[in-house]
Amino acid sequence: MSSNLRHASLVWKHDLVFEGGVPGGPAIRLDGDGGAGPSPVVALLLAAAACTGADVVLILNKMRAGLSGLRIEARGTRREQDPKRYTALHFIFHVSGAAIDEARARRAIDLSITKYCSVMHSLAPEIAITYDLVLG
Repeated sequence: MSSNLRHASLVWKHDLVFEGGVPGGPAIRLDGDGGAGPSPVVALLLAAAACTGADVVLILNKMRAGLSGLRIEARGTRREQDPKRYTALHFIFHVSGAAIDEARARRAIDLSITKYCSVMHSLAPEIAITYDLVLG
């Protein structure tokens, strides 16, 4: 299998509940109603946050910034009418570490959003992506 090809499988369980993942790997549960698991649109927010979060961790570790904590809040604005797709995403990065200052944290986040995060780059280009940074 090519390293550029990904495969996932999704199985309907009941109602609007599905479970899926990489065959043979751990499964996640998604619920169209958001009761038994994140809804697909919330899962998209989580995927974007996890993707940029992984980048930020790797970049700050390469900077030897002594990362000790990272929490990302993700908010998405959706259209009122169908398809109720996202028109804007906003992230709040809560970053802490021994040698992390605003410049280093912003550099890591900017690199992720503009260059590395494959999830964000897979979204429609007109979706506005913004963020705030909280150090501490």
